Amino acid sequence: MKIEHIGMWCVDLEKIASFYETYFNAVRSARYENPVKGFSSYFLRFTNGTRLEIMHTSDVCIKENENHLCLTGFAHIAFSVGSEESVDVLTSRLEEDGYTIAGRPRRTGDGYYESIVLDPEGNSLEITI
Repeated sequence: MKIEHIGMWCVDLEKIASFYETYFNAVRSARYENPVKGFSSYFLRFTNGTRLEIMHTSDVCIKENENHLCLTGFAHIAFSVGSEESVDVLTSRLEEDGYTIAGRPRRTGDGYYESIVLDPEGNSLEITI
């Protein structure tokens, strides 16, 4: 098992993509758009193959802290488990053990097969191929 990518919410996709390209030699993917959800993203690939998904939504205030301040930043960690069957099996195991399944295994609009599970503190984990 390995971390497949890390996701980060941001306000200005172009500005953030340019920052990582300029200072960290990232190469950006084609922009993904989902107009129904008001969502857009890029994957930034670094020289060692590591990827950072930068994401924006029309409702950029993703969550609020106790002071009601909007937060952006890291959103999830994605674990690659190797196959669709492994995604299904691990998701079922976590559900049987009482963890919250925030998103059932499915094929996403940008081609991923994934589920979303919350860890014990509510952090979002993607389980993907």
